[in-house]
Amino acid sequence: MNQSDDADRGKASNGVDLAAKKCVPCEGGAFPLTRDEAEKLLKDTPAWMLWPDASTISRSLKFKNFKDAFACATKIAALAEEEGHHPDLLISWGRVEIELSTHAIGGLSENDFILAAKIDKIT
Repeated sequence: MNQSDDADRGKASNGVDLAAKKCVPCEGGAFPLTRDEAEKLLKDTPAWMLWPDASTISRSLKFKNFKDAFACATKIAALAEEEGHHPDLLISWGRVEIELSTHAIGGLSENDFILAAKIDKIT
């Protein structure tokens, strides 16, 4: 996303399927989403939580055991590789914690919500 994309941020909440979109590499000079923009996109990814500083979204998944948690994390990792956008994952017994933020811009981008929507489809 670059500065010329500023006008396009948040449009996913207006009927565009985030999971149908593709993550695009962030370019220098891009700005993170504002809290309002992030909250609009969060409506399309309601299983996710917006952090108080609006720099990250996260989700916790629960499983019967470590094997199932690890299998899910493996699917998320493969999806992240396809998208070129990588979450922070914590795998523990019966749980996977997922955090999404665009480190290159120091906050959230539409890519985070695209990947969140895609993760929702596979979990």
